[in-house]
Amino acid sequence: MGSNFANDLVTIGDLGIALDIESQIGIHLQSNHYPPVPKTMIKPCIEAIDAVNDAGLWDLDIPLPEGVLWKGLTSAPAHAIIEAHHLNAWLIEREEY
Repeated sequence: MGSNFANDLVTIGDLGIALDIESQIGIHLQSNHYPPVPKTMIKPCIEAIDAVNDAGLWDLDIPLPEGVLWKGLTSAPAHAIIEAHHLNAWLIEREEY
């Protein structure tokens, strides 16, 4: 499972199956992590992906859901969210970053 499953979630549209990014990330967080990551992290994960894909903002602080802390803070940089939640399959590779 792991990264192969995440890659399959990203490319599942090629098979004619409509699965929006919220569903993809939700399945990934629940199925590819032990213990499963709470669904409240879906939005911050998508915000981190968008920050990197849209503008290369790896250090952009993303607010975390209530009760979730990163190093004692209520926000985390996009790169930390992407790394901790194994979200590389959703990143667009660009040479300028």
